[in-house]
Amino acid sequence: MYVSEMPRDPNFILTHLGELEALAEEILTEKQQVVDLDRKRNQSREAVRALKRQSDTPQSSRSHSENKTWICFGNTFVKLPSKNVQSMLTEDQKRLDGEINNLREGLKPKVAKLRDMEGKAEKKGFDLKAMSREEMTALHHPGIALK
Repeated sequence: MYVSEMPRDPNFILTHLGELEALAEEILTEKQQVVDLDRKRNQSREAVRALKRQSDTPQSSRSHSENKTWICFGNTFVKLPSKNVQSMLTEDQKRLDGEINNLREGLKPKVAKLRDMEGKAEKKGFDLKAMSREEMTALHHPGIALK
């Protein structure tokens, strides 16, 4: 409903503004969650890269104890095999990617609803989806058919 079409009833206006503010707050909260999860994902990526660099050093220069890595779980530090830590971090990255993508997909209809409630036109191109790997391959190699 556009603002110019809204009834002049004060209760309706207050209710509408309350709904508008609640939706805007929810959008801002989810955007902040995306930022926080992305920060965690980047830290995880840095840790995986550091473990790979550590494992690339020659075996002769490393002692037996360097095959294990300290990792923090909450308030507890645990020394685990580096390969296990690396696989745990990789799985954590995949989980974070999924959470970030779900939050971003959930934001699109909420932002569209907010714009509608504000009486603004829908954003053009806001609901676009990225091309899949297969679509990109087909684009660069026209002879390959999509599944």
